[in-house]
Amino acid sequence: MAAENRNFIFFFPDEMRAESLSCYGHPLVKTPNFDRLAREGVRFEQCHVQHTVCSPSRCSLMTGWYPHTAGHRTLWHLLRPHEPSLFRYLKQAGYRIEWFGKNDLYSTEYFRELGCDFSTTGKSTLTDSNPSDSFVRENTFDPEDPAYYSFLFEPKGGSGTETAVKVQKATQFLRSQDAKEQPFFLYLPTAMPHPPYAAPEPYHNMYDPDELPELRPPVAGKPGFYEKIRAYRRLDQLPGDVLKKIQAVYLGMISHVDFWLGELMNALEESGLADSTTIIVSSDHGDWAGDYGLVEKWPSGLDDTLTRVPLLVRSPGCKASHIVKEQVELFDIMATVLDMAGIEAKHNHFAHSLVPQLHGEPGDPSRAVFAEGGYDLREEHCFEGRPDRTFDGFFRDEKHIYYPKGKLQQDYPESVCRASMIRTQDYKLVRRTADLSELYDLRRDPRELNNVYGHTSYRTIQAELESRLLDWFIHTADVVPMDEDPRGFPKASRERSRSL
Repeated sequence: MAAENRNFIFFFPDEMRAESLSCYGHPLVKTPNFDRLAREGVRFEQCHVQHTVCSPSRCSLMTGWYPHTAGHRTLWHLLRPHEPSLFRYLKQAGYRIEWFGKNDLYSTEYFRELGCDFSTTGKSTLTDSNPSDSFVRENTFDPEDPAYYSFLFEPKGGSGTETAVKVQKATQFLRSQDAKEQPFFLYLPTAMPHPPYAAPEPYHNMYDPDELPELRPPVAGKPGFYEKIRAYRRLDQLPGDVLKKIQAVYLGMISHVDFWLGELMNALEESGLADSTTIIVSSDHGDWAGDYGLVEKWPSGLDDTLTRVPLLVRSPGCKASHIVKEQVELFDIMATVLDMAGIEAKHNHFAHSLVPQLHGEPGDPSRAVFAEGGYDLREEHCFEGRPDRTFDGFFRDEKHIYYPKGKLQQDYPESVCRASMIRTQDYKLVRRTADLSELYDLRRDPRELNNVYGHTSYRTIQAELESRLLDWFIHTADVVPMDEDPRGFPKASRERSRSL
């Protein structure tokens, strides 16, 4: 049984970058409940994901493995039963897993092992009636309008977003007797602020685009996919006010998420379980939201708007208002939860427990963080937009919002080539196999606008980072199982083999 019967709530909004929260320094957005959690708990200033697409990031989160360690680099290859994961450890230790939200993580067989029905992802085991998703959003631009593929939608009625529905189901669980009968891990992988960019009022128009901080502009020296995305989505034809509106709506979506985080925290307090429950808030990756003239994300995009996510943890006995300035990685959540629950991992992994930091210790200033993405050009089965793949018609219907993404990958496979990132507190290096590599001096250029890869003045820094990146690949290329197989044959088998 888990140590101290400790409960966990993991609130995990999709595609929420750190810099767009007030507690991370945004001057305009209103996120009082995220701010409250930061005051009452610990805020990790530099948490970076291991991949900037949903499924690979979540697979790393649950295993403590980098995407390349076991080939989890695509939307189409989820965790399978032979692989370890946080939820299996918790379930075997007697935890109840309550899950409200999307999957993008486990294969059908693994999902069922955890006690869930893959065909009804996000449905609770509770039988009480629950509200339905009533929020309607619509792309109101004509297909010939340059804004058609911008992901900027309009709210058309209803307020019951997927986030609202899932949080209401979670609060129902917290108020039930089931929440008191055994330790639980309540997992809320909700959809917003993932695009399309739209929110119910008053959130959709909560922020004036003209009051936003200046967006990162399109600049020279970036990999080719930046320009190609703008061209394929016709974003390069948009007036600047559309991109600013996109980010304003993105902030409104985050404020909507913040409201429901507050409802979740209120329900926890009313349940009487707050003193035995750890709340963790993070996200699987970020979003461009208009920066660099771009929207959404890209499988090999590795700038901070995509890799840096919030990580807020409030736990009984933690040091309130503590800020960890040193870098950590998203999959550290796995090691931290196991440590707090008193569960020993039975597989080799690369995650670090953050329990010392929850009690007020600093992080490791020398730690580098790593992320990766993209596909090798030989991996035709990985590319989005294949005509033989069924994915709700996303990539075959020219009127679908995701059509340009699949077409670009098919037309220019090098635009989504494999890439790996090493980030220290001062520098970031991204090495690409078939497109422009990147190096940024984060002390002078925190917005990553001036790519100095190949510059003579950074030759030593570049060489050091590339050597360190190579060492990382060597150390993390695979994992050796902890169990052992007997060498040779048993005696009877040896005798039989000699008689043949």
